Amino acid sequence: MPNGIKVGPSLITINQGNMFMVTLDNGEISPDSELGFFAQDTRFVSRYQIRIHGTPWNLATSSAVSYYGASYYLVSPQIETTSGTVYAREVALTIERAVGDGVHEDFDIANYSNRKISFHFELNLESDFADLFEVKTHRLVRRGALDTVWNAGNSELTSQYRNGDFERGFIWRIQCMQSRPHYANGSITFDIALPPNGQWHACSFLIPVLEGKRRQPAYRCNEASDGDTAMDRLQHQWKQSATHVRTSNPHVQQAYDQSVRDMGALRLYEHDINDELWMPAAGVPWFVTVFGRDSLIVSLQNMFIKSPLANGTLKRLAQFQARERDDFRDAQPGKILHEIRFGELAHFKLIPHVPYYGTADATILFPILLSETFRWTGREDILREFRDPALRCLEWIDRYGDLDGDGFQEYKTFSPQGYHNLAWKDASDAVVYPDGSQVEQPIAICELQGYVYDAKLRMAEIFEALGDVSAARDLVTQAEELKRRFNDAYWMEDEGFYAFALDPAKRQVKTIASNPGHLLWSGIVPQEQARRVIERLLRPDMFSGWGIRTLSRENPAYNPHEYQRGSVWPHDNAIIAAGAKQYGLWREANQIAKAIFDAAAAFQGYRLPELFSGLERTPGSFPVHYVGANIPQAWAAGSIFVFLRAIFGVSANVPRNELQLDPTLPEWLPEITITNFKVGDHRMAIRFTGIAPESRFEVLENPGEIHVNRDRRRAA
Repeated sequence: MPNGIKVGPSLITINQGNMFMVTLDNGEISPDSELGFFAQDTRFVSRYQIRIHGTPWNLATSSAVSYYGASYYLVSPQIETTSGTVYAREVALTIERAVGDGVHEDFDIANYSNRKISFHFELNLESDFADLFEVKTHRLVRRGALDTVWNAGNSELTSQYRNGDFERGFIWRIQCMQSRPHYANGSITFDIALPPNGQWHACSFLIPVLEGKRRQPAYRCNEASDGDTAMDRLQHQWKQSATHVRTSNPHVQQAYDQSVRDMGALRLYEHDINDELWMPAAGVPWFVTVFGRDSLIVSLQNMFIKSPLANGTLKRLAQFQARERDDFRDAQPGKILHEIRFGELAHFKLIPHVPYYGTADATILFPILLSETFRWTGREDILREFRDPALRCLEWIDRYGDLDGDGFQEYKTFSPQGYHNLAWKDASDAVVYPDGSQVEQPIAICELQGYVYDAKLRMAEIFEALGDVSAARDLVTQAEELKRRFNDAYWMEDEGFYAFALDPAKRQVKTIASNPGHLLWSGIVPQEQARRVIERLLRPDMFSGWGIRTLSRENPAYNPHEYQRGSVWPHDNAIIAAGAKQYGLWREANQIAKAIFDAAAAFQGYRLPELFSGLERTPGSFPVHYVGANIPQAWAAGSIFVFLRAIFGVSANVPRNELQLDPTLPEWLPEITITNFKVGDHRMAIRFTGIAPESRFEVLENPGEIHVNRDRRRAA
């Protein structure tokens, strides 16, 4: 990768809780775009322009300085005023923004000339109160009435939107200004006269009104840089409580630290149960809400750095577990939600996201997360608390997940607005035949079968822990029968690979895609076939050099810039690498890990996006950003934790007081130390050294005297 190249969009995104703001790099929000200030799936600011005497400022530089704050440095162009000429760069404007229960802005203007300068400083802002779904699709429909009033006495611009019983409000308040503003034609204007080397300051509050309540911004003038608000303290607490990593490899260190910060930045405060029980949003900007599949996978990823995070996910998703059938929402009894929304379209049930249950994998992943939580915490009270929700998941798997009673999971929407694809590749065009044509529903995608195999074995373990040996034995029998039938139905001997899916006629969809890599993670693949699976995934048509593509470039539907037809997803690669390591294929796991760590080093701030282009890696090239990718994104950040866990070969069994390690460090990571590593109620420290196959570990701290075993898994 060429030195100095950093990849990323020319946008600045800051977020906190369910609020986020996306601007151009000059701090503006252009109309007719996806940019804006959003809260609870509503856009409160749809246009924002910053002018000096009617002319745009010139950008000097800008950057997000934290996940919730950004700074913009602008300078004047040459302009003509009634007082004379203002020359280029004579006047400078600094804007500092912080999101937290609203937005606080500081405006600081400096005159760097040796003479008095007068000009107009103008802020142009509009609110459209558009639903996030309509913003994303660029199909805006004004359904209600919008009123705007300027209160000169309070220097407040108030906008109110009403559509029946749906209301949203927005207040733009100017404070601490050194000259009074006036409002006309949608613009707030300040008449500014600065002496030589003079300074001018004002600040503003962007205040959303939700359910009739004003959300007062958490930050005041220059307070964001202090980092001492309640939300800052929660973020600090998160970082302090997570597993700490120290390594001489700067790329690994930076990627890990950024991922820890991103995970905390995605915290959904309004869904907190307490400081220990919370769940992350899926990603910014489009997925700042409760998700089923995403939250479950992210909680599994975080087990290595903060196992209690899973408790909040289990509790919140159990509360939303469907109790009845509702085809509009694709809900059936026992099903775990896909996504919940709170905007205008959801309020009037014009979309099914209230919540929407259109996912086939979240219900299967719920018992998997419950099992992993038990393994890492040893808490039987968690098993008892979530036993019934997990049982309902099993009942859904057998009754509703298997649409035709053949023992395999198929998905199909029953909603007129339902998704065509209901697994993790949920784009409407993601599942294709070898000729590139679309596979119709119902679809028995391959990874669901592996997830069910894993879920039933894990639930057998749970039943055994709870003393129900008979139920445990039945589930083991079911899992082994599924494994046998699955390998008969899905294995393609000529390809040395598994079919992407079974189509409605139960024919193999022989497309080469990344999904079979998840089968390694689930354990449904026989040992003798595991190497063939990973070798097929690492052929040039699938492995770009920056990671494994979602779809083979030999498929006619391949497009490296499409969402799930040739792009690279970090979380997909992490799951595949973790599965390879479980089969002892550590060289291949390390190869995948290096590709993603190299990509992370090329992205701004070592922040992995949701996905990136599947273009081939060549000398001097760099990973290409996918337009519209969520940054930060939870399971992209969490993939870093999964790669490290695979390299360390970490698995916990706290009920047996055991920790198993199988380190296989690559040459680019010859040493690494983890501290504050929580296993059960104890915090450990472990140092890993030596390049595989000679990797070693040394337990530095083990206050609970946990039995640490070397679990060698070496493929033949």
